[in-house]
Amino acid sequence: MDDDARQAPRSGPSRRQFVAGSAAALALRASSALADAGGGMTDPLALVAPELRDAARIVLDQARAFGPLDATSLPRLRTLAAGKMVEPEPDVPIAEHRIAVRAIGGEVVVYVVNARPGLARPGILHTHGGGFVVDSARAERRLLQGIARDLDCTIVSVEYSLAPEARYTRSIEENHAGLVWLYDNAAALGVDRARIAVMGESAGGGHAALLAIAARDRGTVPLVFQALVYPMLDDRTGSGRDPAPGLGRIGWDGPSNRFGWAAFLGTAPGSADVPRAAVPARTASLAGLAPAFIAVGGLDLFLHEDVDYALRLTDAGVPVQLLVTPGAFHGFDRAAPDATLSRQFIAAKLDALRRAFATGVGPAS
Repeated sequence: MDDDARQAPRSGPSRRQFVAGSAAALALRASSALADAGGGMTDPLALVAPELRDAARIVLDQARAFGPLDATSLPRLRTLAAGKMVEPEPDVPIAEHRIAVRAIGGEVVVYVVNARPGLARPGILHTHGGGFVVDSARAERRLLQGIARDLDCTIVSVEYSLAPEARYTRSIEENHAGLVWLYDNAAALGVDRARIAVMGESAGGGHAALLAIAARDRGTVPLVFQALVYPMLDDRTGSGRDPAPGLGRIGWDGPSNRFGWAAFLGTAPGSADVPRAAVPARTASLAGLAPAFIAVGGLDLFLHEDVDYALRLTDAGVPVQLLVTPGAFHGFDRAAPDATLSRQFIAAKLDALRRAFATGVGPAS
């Protein structure tokens, strides 16, 4: 996630670092993409873009070795993730704060990346991915350093509570508390209150979308933008709504999606009992939300739900930039950051954020 294609290798970890050690890579190992051949296709690599096939093959091999994501494998996955973290760089400052979560009580840790008191720069509230059940804000610090440096901004990342130990009612409030804290402490962090965005990847993209909805409904923070990277938006995907053939076979699949949503919701995903407040795609009205950037791979399990959400935002009068990268699987930009498709994907996201910060255009009226 870098300034442009030429800078991608500098700002992000190499493919070898990603595959060998990051928590995001470990989350990919939980995918049971090879559990069956599904969709009438025998080769899950058949539709993958040629430059992404080596990385996809590694992800699939790791999926074989790790097995499916479930309650039995989750503790092992978290242990591996905790032991494989990439440490941050020394040249971009990081501070850790513990803040109050007044709506439900207790506290949550936030990491502040690249604060510059006395300035008025853009600010981003970031929520990490991991299917709602794994990964951490701490593991994302180095990656966020590169983004903060490239965009000359401050990023606050929330160490929200993971499911199933904590349901959506807690993690949503923790993330919202982080956003309000960023807004209330903007001057001390060197942030311009008129240029605050939310950003997240996968489950973090789902959390970022929920934050944009909460900020609108509660009237707390006037967001300028929401950057949703292959966001996890709809519990019905893989739970009563099967993906098209060829989708969701690498990186994150239907069984993993069902497990993640069930852990997050505390009820069966895809059922009539699912609370709308926990699922962006179930939100009745998207009118008045902050402008959005939504990016997803053409082979991602989330392709249809992400495109549908972009269309609903457009129909509601919300400006949206939608990017679909052909032949790309879930998390491909992390698995193969040096690939041309990954660089273009990363650059498009950063360019969208730059434009939003430059214009300062807030929620659609």
